[in-house]
Amino acid sequence: MAPSHHDHGLPGDEDRARQAEIATAARHGHAETEAGGHAHGGAHDHAAMIADFRRRFWVCAVLTIPILALSPMIQVWLGLERVLAFAGQGYVVLALSSVVFFYGGWPFLTGLVGELKSRRPGMMTLISLAITVAYGYSAAVVLLALWGEPFFWELATLIDVMLLGHWIEMRAVLGASGALEALVKLLPATAHRLTERGDTEEVPVADLKPGDRVLVRPGEKVPTDGVIVAGHSSFNESMLTGESRPVEKGEGAEAVGGAVNGEGAVTLEVRKTGDQTYLSQVIEMVRQAQATRSRTQDLANRAASWLTYIALGAGAATLTVWLVFGAGFEFALARSVTVMVIACPHALGLAVPLVVAVSTRLTAQNGLLIRDRAAFERARNLNAVIFDKTGTLTEGRFGVSDIVPRGGASEDEVLAWAAALESRSEHPIAQGIVRSAAERGLPLKPVERFRNLTGRGAEAIVEGQDIKVVSPGYLREHGIDEGNSRIRRLAEQGKTVVHVLRGGEPIGAIALADVIRPESYEAVTRLKAMGLQMMMLTGDAQAVARTVAAELGLDDYFAEVLPDQKAAKVRAVKAKGLSVAMIGDGVNDAPALVEADLGIAIGAGTDVAIESADVVLVRSNPMDVFAILALSRATYGKMVQNLLWATGYNAVAIPLAAGIASGWGIVLTPAAGAALMSASTVIVAINAKLLERARRLVAGPEPNGVTPVKAGS
Repeated sequence: MAPSHHDHGLPGDEDRARQAEIATAARHGHAETEAGGHAHGGAHDHAAMIADFRRRFWVCAVLTIPILALSPMIQVWLGLERVLAFAGQGYVVLALSSVVFFYGGWPFLTGLVGELKSRRPGMMTLISLAITVAYGYSAAVVLLALWGEPFFWELATLIDVMLLGHWIEMRAVLGASGALEALVKLLPATAHRLTERGDTEEVPVADLKPGDRVLVRPGEKVPTDGVIVAGHSSFNESMLTGESRPVEKGEGAEAVGGAVNGEGAVTLEVRKTGDQTYLSQVIEMVRQAQATRSRTQDLANRAASWLTYIALGAGAATLTVWLVFGAGFEFALARSVTVMVIACPHALGLAVPLVVAVSTRLTAQNGLLIRDRAAFERARNLNAVIFDKTGTLTEGRFGVSDIVPRGGASEDEVLAWAAALESRSEHPIAQGIVRSAAERGLPLKPVERFRNLTGRGAEAIVEGQDIKVVSPGYLREHGIDEGNSRIRRLAEQGKTVVHVLRGGEPIGAIALADVIRPESYEAVTRLKAMGLQMMMLTGDAQAVARTVAAELGLDDYFAEVLPDQKAAKVRAVKAKGLSVAMIGDGVNDAPALVEADLGIAIGAGTDVAIESADVVLVRSNPMDVFAILALSRATYGKMVQNLLWATGYNAVAIPLAAGIASGWGIVLTPAAGAALMSASTVIVAINAKLLERARRLVAGPEPNGVTPVKAGS
């Protein structure tokens, strides 16, 4: 119901330990969580593994050059057999290839042991079998004088390509899964705490406790969550909330740990430490989201496992069939090795995790926090979106929507007289009128003898004129005409209408309503373009709800709904066979958020620990709802593309590797098979990284309604 005008401690050891852990992680570049784990194994461990693969690749690549030069088949191809051939060259090639096999192949051989111990044969099993069979057969040809041609050069190039593929892939994984590392690095290691004497001392962030006061100098990072008690500055919170522009803050405003202070020094009183801070909560959310196994990931894992068994069976069958049909053992073995190499489920295993890592980072860096990845994945199947009205689609404050002049006055004149009088009042309607006048650049006139008219409005002397701002009831009581049909229609729409009198004569009416957010219009338009039904829940009167729904172009609305009835309304919509997302503030709307297929808490600010929501949106921006749903579809699309590529590639490549096209002269060597397998992996990694182009969906609109396209879009 539209209101009438007269409605006028100390931190525990656990907290300090947690803060110390985060601060230590920040200094060392680690992304440790309170569970003691690392994001995807930790940046440090991951970087060490990348360096190891890089080192092994270059050593093996250098040794491959003489192996190629001394291999009889390569010499024949190049016509250099008389130039490079010499007695005992087979033993030299064997020695060089042994180094490549044991040093370059060591990561795959140890991976084989791990997979067999866990009884989950996979990619490492396939690679290890392929290189072991190739090396064992070639060594036997040299040492035991078996009939056949050794293919040491295929072995060396196969290991080179596999090492290169792993190196490139792990770099892609590290780049995609840096969300936690990037967030942890936002936290400074030390803070300037104010002492009782008034000077400052540099202390570890972990030593701060609620009530402490710290000095944040220009350009420094805010050490922890708190309230500004002195000073004024702008803060860059883009890495925390996705807000692209610096936010101006003064005394009484909250500052978030990790934000970068602008041009002014401020004194901050610490309010939160340890795992209660905004940044710590976000880090934990991201960690949980990355650890969540989606249904698509489970499907990919099962497919990769089956592909391993298929590859082993296909390799054995290829060897047997070619031998049965009279092919030479060397040819049959080469075909079998190629099948096992090319069928490695590497790309399939990465198809989903890489996409998950990229989307998690994109959302976390833009204030879109995913609590339940399975629910985020289900968002692509939504049919309807239900918005809470107040504070979600609207700003939750009164604003001037219409001005109807009377008696020859102009709109600005009516608003200027009213704003001057209302500048002395703290009523929400008065504040809305004053704010509207300021937005139009209207100066406030001097006011004298202000007094309230209990239950009816207020009056004062403004520039010598008797000015009143009163309710319709005041006009009726004094027999004053309430105005034309336009004013009556405004009242019928549920808007609050006040009348401005000058010298006892009405000069205009001002209609006020809960201001619809400018972003709501575009958000509703874009969501409807996605094929979603737009609905609204509100406790406001029918007239108010009808007006807002009509202005935004909503498909349906539910008015005069009490908080405890909202969940029932969501159930009613679901009963129609619709998959529903509910968007609310996460407090009064908690039951409805839980009832919905996807619960989205919007405008959470720094209070991100909202247990009832599947997704938490930091900003009070309805466009973020479009962003999260569009990103859900884009993420799922990339997952499907990667899965189709990885499985389709194997469906084509395995028969070719088995030699099905040898009659047409198409024969894949083991090295060529390794190159194709690695290329497939790299393609999957690149496709996942292309999801970053979707960052334009999560960038959020600028105040003028234009959605910025950030670098890399």
